[in-house]
Amino acid sequence: MDLVLDWQDGMYFDAMYKALSPDNLALDRSNIYRQFISIYLTVGIGGVLLYTFFSGASWLFLFDHNYLKHPKILKNQVRREIVTTLSSIPFMTLLTTPVFLLEVRGYSKLTEGMDLTTSGVLSELFDIFKFLVFTDFCIYWIHRFLHHPILYGPIHKIHHLWKVPTPWASHAFHPLDGFAQSTPYHLYAFLFPINKVTYLLMFVFVNCWTISIHDGFFLSKEGVINSSAHHAEHHLHFTCNYGQYFTLWDRLFGTHRAPDFEKLDPQNAIKAKAQ
Repeated sequence: MDLVLDWQDGMYFDAMYKALSPDNLALDRSNIYRQFISIYLTVGIGGVLLYTFFSGASWLFLFDHNYLKHPKILKNQVRREIVTTLSSIPFMTLLTTPVFLLEVRGYSKLTEGMDLTTSGVLSELFDIFKFLVFTDFCIYWIHRFLHHPILYGPIHKIHHLWKVPTPWASHAFHPLDGFAQSTPYHLYAFLFPINKVTYLLMFVFVNCWTISIHDGFFLSKEGVINSSAHHAEHHLHFTCNYGQYFTLWDRLFGTHRAPDFEKLDPQNAIKAKAQ
């Protein structure tokens, strides 16, 4: 995140803080309050732009619009998904900003410098693999705990309003839900070394993946990858397929449910409703 802040400081934050503050009170780049505000603006605005762009692209080019005729689609669902997301992002950002602030101020194990030799690239790829396995394991259990009756009603139920989700449902969470499921991403950087650039790229990847498992585009139909088909089963049946990237933990802990593609087909659902 410090790489992004350095770039934005030169682009507009320096001028913004100078214009908003008297000369004797101008906040320098290392000021903790300035960093907090800058991170909040960066993550909040960036999150809205990322969500809008990639969800919009998925909606236009990947999502099967026949799902809008599915009997379990809610009235005005897409609008409600978008409103829920845009209402939650400011609060999710407020919760994650202190964690990003700790990273920017050097308390994490983020590393600098990218080794582009063969061994360096292989090392980066292994770091990405470790990141995915670690965060997937953590998210599996966080997601599963969110289905406990104590947590489900007040926190996670909002996301399950969408029994047949669209790409716009990807970030339609209660703020505490979104924050809880993002903690493994941040925790990794405090436990294991990972390159700053790789870490930022994974931030984009994680958000895009979250969109992809809600888009109804069944790129991977079965196997180890947790596809939108697996996640569609989760939205329909609740107590299965808690994983984010892989089906491994669901298989190991007895919560895997293979997708039923006939029932997931929107045309079949429409016909069944009509009968």
